Amino acid sequence: MNLSRRNLLKWGCGTAAAWATGVLPAALKANDTTKKIPIGLQLYSVRKKCEQDLPAVLKAVAEMGYEGVEFAGYYGRSAAEMRKLLDDHGLKCCGTHIRLETLLGDALKETIEFNQTLGNPYLVVSWMPPAYAASLDAVKETAQKYDEIAAKLKPLNMKVGYHAHGHDFVKIGDETAWDLLFENTCDDVIMQLDIGNCMGGGGDPYATLKRFPGRSVTVHLKEHGGSAESVVGEGDVDWKQVLDFCKTKGGTEWYIVEHERGAGDPIENVRRCLKNLQPMV
Repeated sequence: MNLSRRNLLKWGCGTAAAWATGVLPAALKANDTTKKIPIGLQLYSVRKKCEQDLPAVLKAVAEMGYEGVEFAGYYGRSAAEMRKLLDDHGLKCCGTHIRLETLLGDALKETIEFNQTLGNPYLVVSWMPPAYAASLDAVKETAQKYDEIAAKLKPLNMKVGYHAHGHDFVKIGDETAWDLLFENTCDDVIMQLDIGNCMGGGGDPYATLKRFPGRSVTVHLKEHGGSAESVVGEGDVDWKQVLDFCKTKGGTEWYIVEHERGAGDPIENVRRCLKNLQPMV
C-alpha cells in the first residue's frame, strides 16, 4: 500500500497512536486472506416471523448455519434478555441498526450500555433522510457528526457506521452523496454498503468498494435483479467481485445477508441465501 501523506492524515481518529502500539487501521490489515469471514443475518429479513416468535427464529437461523445476527429492533426485550437468547443458540451480535438520534447527546450512553450487554461493537445508522444529501455542505456537516461519534466510541472498541439506501447515490456535482460522506469521514466510520440497494439507486458497488479499502467492516449482501423469487446468487450481482474484494482489501469482519423481497417464505428465503452463498465464500 502506498502510505501517502494524504492517507496518513486521513487516518485521523487515533492512527498515530495505533502505529506506536502496533494496532493498525483496517485498511492496513485488509490483505489478510487467511481469515474466514463469518456470515450473519439482518433480522429485518424475517421481521414478521420475529414479531411472532423471536426465539424460534433465532433457533432456525442458527440451525441453518448463520453465525450471527444484526438487529433492527429488539421486540420489547431488554439487552440482557436478548443476550441470553443469542447465547442459548450460539449466535453473536454482528451489529444493530439504529437511528442517528440514538447516538447523539445523552442518548449515546444508553445505546452504548445496551450494546455492550449484547456484545455488539457495531452501531450502524440504518437510514437518513435525503436532506443530508442536499448539498456538499450538508454532507460535510453530517460527516462531522459521524466523526465525533467515532471518537467517543473508539476508546470502547466500538464503531459507528452508516447503511446504504438508494437515495444515498444521488449525485452532488460529479460525486454521489455516499462517496462524499465517506470521503469526509475518518476510517473509523464503517461504510456498510448494501450491494442491492446501491445498484437499485443507480450506484456502482464495485467502484465504491474499491474506492474505500478497509472501510467495509460489515457489508450487506443483498441481491439485485433476477426474478421476484431470486435470492443471493440468483440475480445480477457479480458476487465473485464483491467477495474477492472483501476478502483481500475490504477489512471485512462480517458478511451480513439481507433479503427483502416479498415472494416466498421469509425463513426459506434466508436459508436459500445462505445455501447459495456458502460455496462462494
